[in-house]
Amino acid sequence: MLKRSFVYLALALICAGAVAAQSQQKLLTIDDIFDPVKRVNFNGTTPNIRWLKDGQHYLLTNEASRRDVPRLQKVNAATGEATAFFDAVKMQAAFAALPGISAENARQLANRGAYNLNPAETAVLINWSNDLFYYEFGSDRAIRLTSNPEEEVGEEFSPDGRMIAFVRENNLYVEDLGMQRRERALTRDGSAKILNGRLDWVYQEELYGRGNFSAYWWSPDSTTLAFLRFDENPVPEFTVVDHIPLYQNVEVTPYPKAGAPNPIVKLGVVNAAGGDIRWVDTFKYQPEDLLISRVDWTPDSKKVIFQAQNREQTFLDVNFADAHDGKSTNIIRETSRAWVGINENPIWLKDGTFIWASERTGWEHLYRYSAEGKLLKQITDGKWEVRTIEGVDEANGFIYFTGTEHSHIAAHGYRVKLDGTGLQRLTMTEGSHRFDVSPAHNYFMNVWSDLNTPPQARLYDMSGKLVRVIAENKVDALKQYKLGAAELLQVKTRDGFVMEAMMIKPPDFDPRKKYPVMSFTYSGPHAPQVRNAWGSTTHMWHQLLAQKGYIIWVCDNRTASGKGMEATWPVYKNFGELELRDLEDGLTWLKNQPYVDGSRIGIWGWSYGGFMTSYALTHSKSFKMGIAGGTVADWRDYDSIYTERYMGTPQNNPEGYKKSSPVNAAKNLHGKLLLIHGAIDDNVHMQNTIQFVYELQKAGKQFELMLYPKSRHGVTDPLLLKHMRQMMTDFIVENL
Repeated sequence: MLKRSFVYLALALICAGAVAAQSQQKLLTIDDIFDPVKRVNFNGTTPNIRWLKDGQHYLLTNEASRRDVPRLQKVNAATGEATAFFDAVKMQAAFAALPGISAENARQLANRGAYNLNPAETAVLINWSNDLFYYEFGSDRAIRLTSNPEEEVGEEFSPDGRMIAFVRENNLYVEDLGMQRRERALTRDGSAKILNGRLDWVYQEELYGRGNFSAYWWSPDSTTLAFLRFDENPVPEFTVVDHIPLYQNVEVTPYPKAGAPNPIVKLGVVNAAGGDIRWVDTFKYQPEDLLISRVDWTPDSKKVIFQAQNREQTFLDVNFADAHDGKSTNIIRETSRAWVGINENPIWLKDGTFIWASERTGWEHLYRYSAEGKLLKQITDGKWEVRTIEGVDEANGFIYFTGTEHSHIAAHGYRVKLDGTGLQRLTMTEGSHRFDVSPAHNYFMNVWSDLNTPPQARLYDMSGKLVRVIAENKVDALKQYKLGAAELLQVKTRDGFVMEAMMIKPPDFDPRKKYPVMSFTYSGPHAPQVRNAWGSTTHMWHQLLAQKGYIIWVCDNRTASGKGMEATWPVYKNFGELELRDLEDGLTWLKNQPYVDGSRIGIWGWSYGGFMTSYALTHSKSFKMGIAGGTVADWRDYDSIYTERYMGTPQNNPEGYKKSSPVNAAKNLHGKLLLIHGAIDDNVHMQNTIQFVYELQKAGKQFELMLYPKSRHGVTDPLLLKHMRQMMTDFIVENL
């Protein structure tokens, strides 16, 4: 009987192995990755979570398609017990009772995936159909705050929750939320060229964050607002044309190119109740040479903090301005051997000191200052960098942050004492960690992934002990496909810099064969692409190429590596040359591998990566083909704030701009080139590619070009995206 059982077990194991092997034989298709209907969810699902202020609960957003659970749930972090965050039926009824709101509109308003909560988390502010709405939980009070054809943007509660501010027609407004509601215009000179409380295009794109147009800041005591005023009159305009309508849609936007006039910026302070504007004294800066890169308040609401830079960003001043008379005092000046990066606002402690992050050593670290600007203590130090501050627990004396002390290619969560002692890594699993500390500093949410594993969410206490698994996110679909082995490695440049790299080998890799290589790059300053993290759809497309017999190669040149500001400084005033040299050093290592066909190496990239691809094919013979998307073909065509940070102005660095331009080297094109651009790209204008095309044509160079109508800097329409990836795949197969 024992022998027979053994035979049965052996047969079962053989059969199970055969089934497992068979289940891993599927090959990827473009439809699997990109088709809007047929695509497979290779990323799985991780919850959309936001901590509530008590630190014991979080908000969980459920899928809109699920009717069996509330769209927003309040979840006990430790136990997982979930209840509805609010009564959606009551909210829907309250909105339906408002004039002009249909039952369907009310249902949509009451079933959103996210809301703008007031500080007390007892009410919400909703921007819907170009108007603002307010709803109070419990009282079920619903108010339509605005009702006009003009758009309201940047709406925000005051810290005490009694008022809201917003921008309409480029003027700043405040409205009371009490029973005696009253709307007040705090500025009155707003126009197409004068923006009050609203960022212009270049400020939001390069200083405050893409998609964030709000340019006003409430004082902590809710009595006053600081705001930026932009005069766009000096800024040249750029026209983007949508050719799809019968009569084209034309967008005309002030867009300062490198060396062109920036908007003139002023910092104003105004009472929430209205009245005269007090302008902050910026006399020591020339108006045409001033950037205001951050604004905040001191905790006592007496002073406005603003960070000022010159347009080439060779220094950064932290200034304190009196909120009543506008007089300002410099507290900190940051300088470097090249440029000074964007700094976040100081974090204030109860004793009046503040924490400041600085890259002055070439690596971003934390420092503690007195209220007068005296350096008291450097808190963190070393050849690694602090990435984000996630919380300060003054009661127990800890700062929580993410950083690269353990790995340059995978951010981890840490804590350190305020005096700089006791540095401790709290996320111990190899891979990348999104580290979200609760407001009460009692738990942290950790979303982890690595090169081969989609994101998983877990809850930990502050010692790093696992409390519970929130979402293990096992993606069974991945097990059905024949995927190549992805590995992380390191390659040295000719002068000894250690570059991080990633390789995917074909699933049926045979070390006796020689394989072509398709490389991917971005190459821009401090923008690493090699990460021990899940790579989503681009990773799966790379896997598809690996299945077709290509080795995938991603190697971060030193200036893109994320290894501190010091690694980026060598690119100063000379884009392209050092990046290409480092990438070719990576290729030298590749070509020395017996399984690599060094005559068949391709390169592709988007944006800065499109520039780098175009630069490589006009300055090197190492690549057989390249695909350049959203290319910056001449840095004089790109915006002032980004470009001048690294290159200076064209007036001050004409030779650097000339040398860095693929347009100027079009006659040297080597290899097959495919150019791709979004036809209404308002960031890297299609003009870049058109100028490059013109020079290629005049030089008699053949190439391929594909434009995507109604697409901006990225191709996001699912059908167009599928078309693009199929076209890119075909181009690689035909030319590599």
